Amino acid sequence: MRLVRYTQEKVEVPRVGAFVNGDSAVVDLCASYRDSLVEDGASRPRAAAMAAAVLGETNDLIEAGSRGLDIARAASERAERLGETISVAEVTLTAPLIPTRLRDCIAFETHMRNFVVDQKGEEIPPEWYEHPVYYKGNPRTVIGTDEVLAWPRYSETWDYELELGVVLGRDAVDVGAGEAEAQIFGLTCFNDFSARDAQRQEVPIGCGPSKAKDFATGIGPCLVTMDEIPDLYDLEMEARINGETWSKGNSGEIFWRFDKIIERMSASEPLVPGEIFGSGTVANGCGLEHGRFLTDGDVVEIEISHIGVLRNRVVAPRTTA
Repeated sequence: MRLVRYTQEKVEVPRVGAFVNGDSAVVDLCASYRDSLVEDGASRPRAAAMAAAVLGETNDLIEAGSRGLDIARAASERAERLGETISVAEVTLTAPLIPTRLRDCIAFETHMRNFVVDQKGEEIPPEWYEHPVYYKGNPRTVIGTDEVLAWPRYSETWDYELELGVVLGRDAVDVGAGEAEAQIFGLTCFNDFSARDAQRQEVPIGCGPSKAKDFATGIGPCLVTMDEIPDLYDLEMEARINGETWSKGNSGEIFWRFDKIIERMSASEPLVPGEIFGSGTVANGCGLEHGRFLTDGDVVEIEISHIGVLRNRVVAPRTTA
């Protein structure tokens, strides 16, 4: 499935939906399931409560596991069969989920080399080759496709990062590498917006990035379940700025594969449904590696095959009175 969250005019609370008709329309999964329950004899209040428990939010659907996906698929098929679809032009897409946790890895060796060797004149630390590393970010600052990002006032060096977002679907702890990829619920595009000047100040301290990253992470336009991904390690990835291609790569270039990443994340630490982590930036997947940065009004597009295009415009910081 290609899951989305969206709002409509006069409907401010995001609804959980799914793309249909070649992504030209969406269906309201919760409403379709509610109506199917009513058709089967449930009272409308009871049906509404039951539907909301499973399809009220993306995280509810993820936590419901395979049963939730079966319900969502049936609801989508019913809505499409009955013509209960909504044109994408009539909705505003939001982030496909609000993650329960957010992490970001640095799993591509070439990006690591470009960042450390070329930018800092150092060698890749040998510890990087011992196990995958990541930092934890702010899940409450995710933004969806076509949302405008006002850059933070404390930064003057604006950057994007071309990454694959991986959403976990199960409670798990101490997961072995052989079982790790079975924990993946789905994939999305992931743009780890980076304030490079703040990052230069923070990283030498040794606590990892904070203000350099926590202001925004772009995800979307949808969350694609794994049954629609033909090969996790053959996804074409591209970043465009104002229509010009700046970065291209492939998920198969990754050094630390997702089985090892998830194994490391879950070591003596419970994972929970709805967590998201970024793959880390593909080779030459950010402005820093090209010596080019974003400016006021730039439109950043992150496109990954079988997922779609995540699009955001970045603008100058908001001023305060």
